[in-house]
Amino acid sequence: MAEAVVVDVLRGIPHGFMTKWGGVSQGEVAGLQCGFGAGDDDSHVRENRRIASDMVLPGATLVTPYQVHSAKAAIVTEPWAWEDRPQVDAVVTDRPGLLLGIVTADCAPVLLADRDAGIVAAAHAGWRGAHGGVIEATVEAMVSLGAQPSRIAAAIGPCIAQESYEVGDSFRENFPLDADAGFFEPGREGHWQFDLEGYVAKRLRGAGVPLPHAVSQDTYSARREDDGAFEYYSYRRATHRHEANYGRQISLIGLPG
Repeated sequence: MAEAVVVDVLRGIPHGFMTKWGGVSQGEVAGLQCGFGAGDDDSHVRENRRIASDMVLPGATLVTPYQVHSAKAAIVTEPWAWEDRPQVDAVVTDRPGLLLGIVTADCAPVLLADRDAGIVAAAHAGWRGAHGGVIEATVEAMVSLGAQPSRIAAAIGPCIAQESYEVGDSFRENFPLDADAGFFEPGREGHWQFDLEGYVAKRLRGAGVPLPHAVSQDTYSARREDDGAFEYYSYRRATHRHEANYGRQISLIGLPG
């Protein structure tokens, strides 16, 4: 059975940060693998996306972008053809019956909602997109539809945790501002531990979103209590374990029709 993390800050809004469990994919990406391009059978990916969608908002139409680690957001007014997906990393809508989805495998999924305005959004925030401004672009798109930043509830879903996210000096040089120094803890010589979740929360606050909630589950290391199996797909874990492919989990939010 599919499993999802839901948060109180988005209570009443259909949403879910899906784990890797409950799907039909097999092999190294077994489970609820929702990303195309993972060496998976496309029919399995489509079925997994159906399972996840029906769990969060039955009967809704799932809309996902072509994610490219950009700082761009698109407003969705109707479903688009698969081949016409915009190359963006956030999607925003005020249309009931649409379910917004983004896939991740260590990057931070962010779900946002202005209940009063009836506007929701889903953003894919890796370090590059977050640093480039994908959070601000998402909030701006929501505001263009009538949202107010002070009313936006936001949740940062499972992503790679600081203790699992070792980066080198060249990565650190992308963040020259003293204000960002607190997101780096010194590690072994020439390396740092980067706090992606904390950095995304900072960008949300900077965009005017008050008190963003963080799930604080590490996609790299989190395991199920019953059998010790990994809870999420992780690009970095798959790389360290020399696996041929890595899966992607999906995060979803929508407005009832």
